[in-house]
Amino acid sequence: MPAPPTPAPDALERCTVLHVDLDAFFASVEVLDDPSLAGQPVIVGGTGTRGVVASCTYEARAFGVRSAMSSVEARRRCPQAVFLGGRFGRYTEVSEQFHAVLHRVTPVVEGIGLDEAFLDVAGGRRLLGTPLEVARALRAAVRADLRLDCAVGVARTKLVAKLASRAAKPVPGPSGPRPGPGVLAVAPDDELSFLHPLPVRALWGVGPASARRLHDLGVTTVAELAAIPVDTLCRVLGDANGRHLAALARGEDPRPVEANREPKSVGHEETFAADLHTHAELHHHLVRMADGVAERLQRGGLGGRTVTVKVRFGDRSTVTRSHSLERTVDGPRPIAAVAGALLEGLEVAAGVRLLGVSVSGLVAAGTGGRQLSFDDPSFEETPPEGVAPDPGTGPPGPGGRPDAWHEVEAAVSGIRARYGHGAVGSAALMGAAGLAVKRRGDTQWGPSAPGGPPADAGDGN
Repeated sequence: MPAPPTPAPDALERCTVLHVDLDAFFASVEVLDDPSLAGQPVIVGGTGTRGVVASCTYEARAFGVRSAMSSVEARRRCPQAVFLGGRFGRYTEVSEQFHAVLHRVTPVVEGIGLDEAFLDVAGGRRLLGTPLEVARALRAAVRADLRLDCAVGVARTKLVAKLASRAAKPVPGPSGPRPGPGVLAVAPDDELSFLHPLPVRALWGVGPASARRLHDLGVTTVAELAAIPVDTLCRVLGDANGRHLAALARGEDPRPVEANREPKSVGHEETFAADLHTHAELHHHLVRMADGVAERLQRGGLGGRTVTVKVRFGDRSTVTRSHSLERTVDGPRPIAAVAGALLEGLEVAAGVRLLGVSVSGLVAAGTGGRQLSFDDPSFEETPPEGVAPDPGTGPPGPGGRPDAWHEVEAAVSGIRARYGHGAVGSAALMGAAGLAVKRRGDTQWGPSAPGGPPADAGDGN
């Protein structure tokens, strides 16, 4: 749809929410670091048959390639593309620089990914100018400091600001990308005329299942959604989702920009190049993930009470199993023990395509009760129902002292912080290539192609 005309400055008085989104972030970083890739269709993601596209240049988008598409389909559509496994550590480094630029503008920054964030600039008008002026200056600063382009949406609400930034981006085409406006502001009086022509999938909360149900009602645009009675939406989508989408279709989104928003969970998951059919095969990967989750919790000064295992089978059916503890955990051994017990309760002979481990119910370390220990009788009292604790948990801590494992884990964390992730780890992490330490970004978008270089997770956590 065509972008609305730039509103008069006084029409934007209440439009203090900005959404900033870097263009084709991962692919753009690769082009930045290797200028020979400029102008080429570059695709970053899993290079194997089970990989997915994480990011691609606009030259690749001209062939219909998009994020979350399978790598197989992307290769079919654009066989001449340059496929890269990705460098999560490098992307994290650039993301930190990006967020530093944002924080120069306002402390009220809500990061929602490595490459995008919401800002509330209400408090900086006298110093920085109007929200539209701030948006333009911010885009110029990102370009000057990072040598990357971004789109900025300016609006009264987070919903409209995010959709405005999307409309401000370049448009792919067969002769090359057509530049977008870069900055797009939507005044309150223009919100509905901007929202209503959009496809209903543009709204938060409309996934594939919801879209199918809405399509059955004849709803394909936001305007058609707004015309449906709320009671009807609640019957079709459930009360909470129905009311939520009805409000969004009317342009109502009261959510504030939340600076320093706390994470709700910490987890890792991995798609395997071939299905795994035994608990023994899966256990090694489960221990790796528990180790990675624990390290991220400890780095963040967090602990959690609920451990969850996610299993996706070869037919793509997915199950999750969770167990909540009375006390918080942040160490690899208790996380692996609970996750292992949950996994043992699942039949895996049909073949597991993906395995994930996460911890939720997060609190600051030291505020959620004493850390669960392996020789703690309470662990024996509260295993997942019908499942014995993982037999691989081993004896009590060194010297038989209850808290000795905490000292060992703290020492391991300190060594890794100084010498790198692969410096030390549990014997259970050993593989043919040495310590198989799980890191954030490792196989982030699926397994690499056989014989090809794996994605470089770097040190980003």
